[in-house]
Amino acid sequence: MATFDDIQLLRIQYLRGPNIWTYRPVLEVWLDLGALEEHPSHRLPGFNERLTAWLPALIEHHCGVGERGGFLQRLQEGTWCGHVLEHIVIELLNLAGMPTGFGQTRSTSQRGRYRMVFRARDESVARVALAQGHRLIMAAINDQAFDVPAAVARVRTEVDDQYLGPSTACIVAAATERGIPHIRLNDGNLVQLGYGAAQRRIWTAESDFTSAIAEGIASDKELTKGLLASCGLPIPEGRLVHSPEQAWQAAQDIGLPVVLKPSDGNHGRGVTLDLHRRQDIEAAYRLAEPEGSQVMVERFITGAEHRLLVVGDKLVAAARGEVVSITGNGRSTVAELIESQINADPRRGYEEAYPLEVIDIATHEAVQLELRRQGLEGDGVPAAGRKIVVQRNGNVAIDCTDEVHPEVAYSAVLAAKVVGLDIAGIDLVAQDIARPLQEQGGAIVEVNAGPGLLMHLKPAVGAPRPVGQAIAEHLFASQEPGERAGRIPVVGVTGTRSTATIARLVAWLLHLSGRHTGLACRQGLFLDRRCVQSGDCTHWQASHRLLMNKLVQAAVIESNAHTILRDGLAYDRCQVGLVTDMDGLEPLAEFDVHDRAQMSRVLRTQVDVVLPEGAAVLNAAIAQVAELAALSDGAVLLYAQDASLPVVCAHRERGNGRAVLVKNGQVVLASGSAEQWLGPVSELRFGRHALLPDTDALLAAIAVCWALGIAPELICAGIKTFEPAEEELPAGAGGACAA
Repeated sequence: MATFDDIQLLRIQYLRGPNIWTYRPVLEVWLDLGALEEHPSHRLPGFNERLTAWLPALIEHHCGVGERGGFLQRLQEGTWCGHVLEHIVIELLNLAGMPTGFGQTRSTSQRGRYRMVFRARDESVARVALAQGHRLIMAAINDQAFDVPAAVARVRTEVDDQYLGPSTACIVAAATERGIPHIRLNDGNLVQLGYGAAQRRIWTAESDFTSAIAEGIASDKELTKGLLASCGLPIPEGRLVHSPEQAWQAAQDIGLPVVLKPSDGNHGRGVTLDLHRRQDIEAAYRLAEPEGSQVMVERFITGAEHRLLVVGDKLVAAARGEVVSITGNGRSTVAELIESQINADPRRGYEEAYPLEVIDIATHEAVQLELRRQGLEGDGVPAAGRKIVVQRNGNVAIDCTDEVHPEVAYSAVLAAKVVGLDIAGIDLVAQDIARPLQEQGGAIVEVNAGPGLLMHLKPAVGAPRPVGQAIAEHLFASQEPGERAGRIPVVGVTGTRSTATIARLVAWLLHLSGRHTGLACRQGLFLDRRCVQSGDCTHWQASHRLLMNKLVQAAVIESNAHTILRDGLAYDRCQVGLVTDMDGLEPLAEFDVHDRAQMSRVLRTQVDVVLPEGAAVLNAAIAQVAELAALSDGAVLLYAQDASLPVVCAHRERGNGRAVLVKNGQVVLASGSAEQWLGPVSELRFGRHALLPDTDALLAAIAVCWALGIAPELICAGIKTFEPAEEELPAGAGGACAA
């Protein structure tokens, strides 16, 4: 059997925003099949069999056939290895817990070379999946051994290391469902939801509504208990201690049994329950001491531990814990029984995605202490039928939301408000969550900031709860009528003809309308009239600086075909998208774009992202630009110097279509048959030098501003006060201010 050289990965680029392939980020790979161009899948002996044996779930890939088994049908009929690599990478991502349903592979103008893309939520994860998929396909082609589980584990490790944690991810997913964009602000879980002044920030289950004072109170358990008690909420009696001897004395004063825990710990670390004996209490002190600044002794409350999640002023989820135990068989050691009876549970795992943790007796001091209380060690062999408690706390994963008594829910919400947290995890102990706490001797034991959400998203028993949705709704509860949550007006300007001037004029008019406006264009990065970065800023990084700025109430972003092909657009959707022309083919040969039809496919991206309540603004004088109107989810505004163009007339007749035109030397705002005269073209001049602008650029800017709802009178006045860039002025007329 012939051995083939590796498929060459010529270029790999991460498209961060909407692009020619899809609205979402993708990894685009340019590859060269080499000799494999002559060997589609059905001409590689044993290849299909090896591949489907290694990745049996490929049967679920519909591919272009549109039904289960579609991709396998393509394999049998014969498909090229670039397409196969696409599906291998997608399947590896699926197996690693980051499912993606999108991928495409297309030939280029050079024989044997292809562009392959797949959906990529995280660039580093996508690159690792590509590397593993590349190794796998070459092993399958050349009939070499390959460790598929190891490859999946490598991708999964990258997912765990690089991607958002489950709590943050569920909030982001819920925001996305509501059409709210997001920007990841660091390599961890700090995420911006929304753009500019409309944004909110989250860090796991904390938000920018979460006060530092409230966090500080919640971390001090003694202070928290005092505040809760002052409002009549039931808490366990307790006190701070500073030595094992003091812990025993406090336990006697409070009354046995007791609980020992760190005064400012979290996640149940260092907590020991139901302590009766002096030696156990002193051992529990030594366990709790390293986990916090001080140690607290509390009265033990009989019942099951519960975690209630409060968001805003509502209880949105509740989970109950259970005591974990093993039963001896007279043969196996305690460690062996833990492995077979507890850790074998598929709900337990080391990664964050598992609702329950693996119990490692060798490293878990609390488990060791619990066993010693029962006279056992890890290598001990309990008698047959003997029940051994392994862990009393930390196994909260049984959903009980529908069982919570209204008075208990009220107490949980009140506890969060007393501490001052907008999102809180309330830990309480109760024998029956369906009864009021007071009548059963239950109590609130902790109030937690930044609570974990996994127990509610993936309960071991019961239904998942939409906690991410509750948090997203809480963060974006107050919206003005007609406003989209998390969005500011974003204007996208794409093309080559006077686009910087158009962008600057639109930004100036938005500024005059009362909005703090950010602008990224070829002439620099501007906040209102202040230039914060000079030079060409038609790139993704500059645009994101605007969208991350909390002061920005509107953004105008210039782009072109090159930026779309290199990075994708910097925003997911826009209020207004302008396309001026189809020029600029020459620099795009590196992207295999050589003709106007291909250019149209690139620039349609700007129209594809227009919001349903927004508008696409198109140059009616260029047929290919005007044809993009059919792709707009929102309205369409045309502009042209020739009001008699057939495309303009048809547009005006169809549903009162709007257009900005020139008639008899006058700029006209046309809506269906109605017309409003804005003023003579000859009088709509820029600034103190009365510079006569390019007419098409002027019409384009007017159309954009009209689509934004800016009053015609303000548009007219703003044009006359707009100062063009210095390079646009006549010779000898320098010194203009940047708008």
